[in-house]
Amino acid sequence: MTDTPVPPAPPDYGWLYARTRAGRERGPVGARALLSLLGHPERAFSSIRVIGTNGKGSTCAMLEAGLIAAGVRTGRFTSPHLHAYEERVRVQGVDLSPARTAAFTLWAQANAPDTAFFDLTLGLACQVFAQDSVEVAVMEAGVGGASDATQAMTAVAAVAITNVDLDHVGVLGHTVEAIARDKAGAAVAGVPLLTTATGSALDVIREVARRAGAPLFTPGTHPELFGVPRPPALAGAHQLGNAALAVATLRTLGHEGGIDAALGATHPARLERLTVGGKTVLIDGGHNPHATRALAAAVPHADVLLFGNLARKDTAATLAPLLRLAPARVYTSPGDLATPPGELADRFGGEAIPEPRAALARALALTPPGGTLLVAGSLYLAGTVRAELRPRSSES
Repeated sequence: MTDTPVPPAPPDYGWLYARTRAGRERGPVGARALLSLLGHPERAFSSIRVIGTNGKGSTCAMLEAGLIAAGVRTGRFTSPHLHAYEERVRVQGVDLSPARTAAFTLWAQANAPDTAFFDLTLGLACQVFAQDSVEVAVMEAGVGGASDATQAMTAVAAVAITNVDLDHVGVLGHTVEAIARDKAGAAVAGVPLLTTATGSALDVIREVARRAGAPLFTPGTHPELFGVPRPPALAGAHQLGNAALAVATLRTLGHEGGIDAALGATHPARLERLTVGGKTVLIDGGHNPHATRALAAAVPHADVLLFGNLARKDTAATLAPLLRLAPARVYTSPGDLATPPGELADRFGGEAIPEPRAALARALALTPPGGTLLVAGSLYLAGTVRAELRPRSSES
């Protein structure tokens, strides 16, 4: 009689998600301690740090596609995920296997039980990249630059800052200039710092780069680097800036051969279009005022808006650019810490349906045949809607 193989135990996601940063020190200190415990896997590969208020995920997707096409063995670390935790850690465009998450979680429970969730995920990513002989890893910052756990990365090949606007003000500061100073704090002496930021944020980044001894590259100083030969596959005028930053970074690092692939990259829930029952559904994870202003510029009209936002965001300012787009609105709760939908309905007009799937069903019912439903306000909401609709979409 042959023994039946016992399937590996699934990862303890509940334990992982409970490792919130509440009560823990922000910044790279915890990540550095964890990486030391792991034997410093971050030293085994080069990294491109991607920082900014918005556009980080799209820029990372383009950089990943471009590096792979250029023949570079590539890792990617991003957050949050839409559907599965393993989306956060990729090698050569393939998500991490749950078995590796499970093995790392068991190790962490025994050896680093008090480490924050983001630091744990960063440590897992670095371990995987080292084990899988990654040459260059694209590393998306969580919050800020100097105050972010990714500041623990050592072999930094380039720092890319997408843009700077008001977000995470409780952590980074209450002005654009203060936020820009934190993000620019990722600058490393002798390491290219590239940015498409403008205005006062660029002034601050320029000052910080000079003091750090980091060569600064912008569309104004190096237009030949930032020129985009064709529009990117990702929709919206705001993606042109992300594409320019990705292309400039590839050129600066000598990977021009990957530019076409970078421009052809896709990224879910970034003005993603699905067709369901003859109706168009546009799904976007924009969750702060800067993002929804860009979204409003890209979507001139929708018949219905499905919106949910976390309460720690400036919800009123995030919603404001979208109100003129759609005459009908449904508000929902993308998570436990959401702005109460009833408050939004009372203040801005519309219906409040806290459960996201029920809210989606109502929003679709309100959308006329051939009409458009816009979903925005939260990546968590975008992930829920996307999981619900993609099996029913003619474009999935």
